Amino acid sequence: MNTRLAVLVLLISSAGWGLTWLPLKTLSEMGLDGMHLILIAFTSAALFLAPWLIKDYARWKQSLRLMLMIALAGGFANVTFQTAIYHGDVIRVMILFYMLPVWSVIGGRIFLKEKIDGVRISAVLLCLSGAFVILDIWHTSWHGINWIDLLALAAGLGLAVTNILFRYSQHIPVRSKVASTFIGCSVMMVFVFMLSAPAATLPDNYAATLAAAYGVLWLTLITFGTQWAVTQMEAGKSSIIIVMELVAAVISVALITSAELKLHEMLGGLMVLSAAFLEGSRSEETAIEVV
Repeated sequence: MNTRLAVLVLLISSAGWGLTWLPLKTLSEMGLDGMHLILIAFTSAALFLAPWLIKDYARWKQSLRLMLMIALAGGFANVTFQTAIYHGDVIRVMILFYMLPVWSVIGGRIFLKEKIDGVRISAVLLCLSGAFVILDIWHTSWHGINWIDLLALAAGLGLAVTNILFRYSQHIPVRSKVASTFIGCSVMMVFVFMLSAPAATLPDNYAATLAAAYGVLWLTLITFGTQWAVTQMEAGKSSIIIVMELVAAVISVALITSAELKLHEMLGGLMVLSAAFLEGSRSEETAIEVV
């Protein structure tokens, strides 16, 4: 496997995730409600990939339970994160979500027998510290734990489980697993709509069409890139590199809005970059073993 190529693809895909605020902000300004946007984007992406899912049926029909687990974990991760962002404080949600490397390293060790050495522990600590510095954790109000906090933690755990399942199921085509994830997210969003009954209606413009295009083009591409790369490297390594999306988000906001990067954002970004380089530059020695 070409680990260096996978690292590059994951870095680019993570940057793509970090830039998703651009289309989301644009669509929001056009009057499209956040929940409608998520449902339209993921359902459109699921429909787009459905023909390949059907085409690959012979390759995953013996692993139906595994595909259902991927749909459940991937859908759960997306819905919990988007719901937490929609209802909660963005910075607080991001802090809790970016516990992802911890869950990935622990899960990779338990289920895939991945090695945890001093370098990996150092990279995780450096990555988490950098993320918390960027997010200025010291100036975030923490008055008790609420349901939104639990959703944010659950989202990071859900993404870690999804990545581990993708790496474990090497025999299933990545496009089928991505399609399964999108279907899981769409189905769960329908349940969210049934429970919350949002009052907002679709705007009388082409925002819904753009949301569908965002799902088919942008979300499909970066999800495919992320999950293909995840299957090529250890869960602990990939989770550290994925945090690069936070750096991409901060830098892109500063450049596009002409805002000045603050000292803590630059310091935190360098810490995350260092952690990603530390993990991304070393070769993998651990083979996959299933408990």
